Amino acid sequence: MTFWILIAVMALAVTGLLLLALLRGRSGQTPAAAFDLQVYRDQLKGVDRDLARGVIAEGDAERIRTEISRRILAADTQMQAEVEGGGQPRTLTTVVAGSVATIIVVGAFFIYRDLGAPGYGDLPLSLRVELAQEARENRPDQTRAEERMPATPKPEIDPGYAKLIEQLRETVKKRPDDLQGQILLAQHEANSGNHKAAYEAKARVIEILGAQASAQDYAEQAEMMILAAGGYVSPQAEAVLETALERDPRHGPARYYYGLSLSQTGRPDIAFRIWEETLRESPSDSPWVPAIRSQIVDLAFRAGVDYRLPETAGLAGPSAEDIQAAGDMNAEEVQDMARGMVERLSERLANEGGSPPEWARLIQALGVLGDTDRARAIYEEAQQVFGNDANAVALLQAAAKAAGIDG
Repeated sequence: MTFWILIAVMALAVTGLLLLALLRGRSGQTPAAAFDLQVYRDQLKGVDRDLARGVIAEGDAERIRTEISRRILAADTQMQAEVEGGGQPRTLTTVVAGSVATIIVVGAFFIYRDLGAPGYGDLPLSLRVELAQEARENRPDQTRAEERMPATPKPEIDPGYAKLIEQLRETVKKRPDDLQGQILLAQHEANSGNHKAAYEAKARVIEILGAQASAQDYAEQAEMMILAAGGYVSPQAEAVLETALERDPRHGPARYYYGLSLSQTGRPDIAFRIWEETLRESPSDSPWVPAIRSQIVDLAFRAGVDYRLPETAGLAGPSAEDIQAAGDMNAEEVQDMARGMVERLSERLANEGGSPPEWARLIQALGVLGDTDRARAIYEEAQQVFGNDANAVALLQAAAKAAGIDG
């Protein structure tokens, strides 16, 4: 009740100020022509003073008085018109004022009714985190999520291909421990849109592999589960993603889907950090990059972060104009153009930093250009920057080997 009283008082106060401004209008203001009249009268006095001092002749003084008098008459006529027509029509003003008051008060009520949350208490950060955790714990499981999926027509597939899939199913059913058969079944079930059968086959693949199952295997299983649930990340799918990330904390698809899970359960802040880091560290041609780029701005807004989507990272290749121009260049000019591209990347990495793939590209490019001393220096610097990231170090070592500077 206190909230509504405060809101009503504030609305009435704002409305009262607007009504006061409308009703008062311009009635208390001095007409602009009155200032002109005062100036002209002062000019007449100035003419008399100049004539008394002998600065101007009598004939000139008379002509000046005549011109000033003409201006005084025009200004007086204008002032009278302003005084007579300056007041606002009382009836019209009252109607407008009443309409404004109604729009403000009634409009504010209906807007708040639709967009606000009447009777809803304050929602501090700690409570929001608690609610998000509760939502995560009580969200639907994989089975329930699949049951809620609307019935959709099966995709059209070639009859011959459908027959082959059926034969593969029968074969695998007879040989459940056949690793290659389960791998093929998971792939072809996914291709045919049968995602539930696909992730079940993939689960069998992981079971057969045991400790040898890779992060990619788990990430593929989780993706199939998510597709089977219409894009929803169930607790079971999230557990599979966590296993994938335990094996490879930098696995791009697993990080994308894990961020999606957090986004769906009220933690856009954590999801944004995961996606932003993944986007920054991933090569621009990675298949998960477009999915992140298409959603991260909205995610940042929900997380309360002022975020601008970066330009596509990586060593920029030649533009169409560059390629066309290169056709008329000799070998030395082409090398100069390539060196310029490398210099731009080097300058950006030095000033803004970059992902391990970008450092690796720079090292390789310098090796190709024959600048091995500089490539070695860049390699040593990159090792210091990414020394704690085993995957990044492996990538940099491969680039150094390609550039001929490893060891």
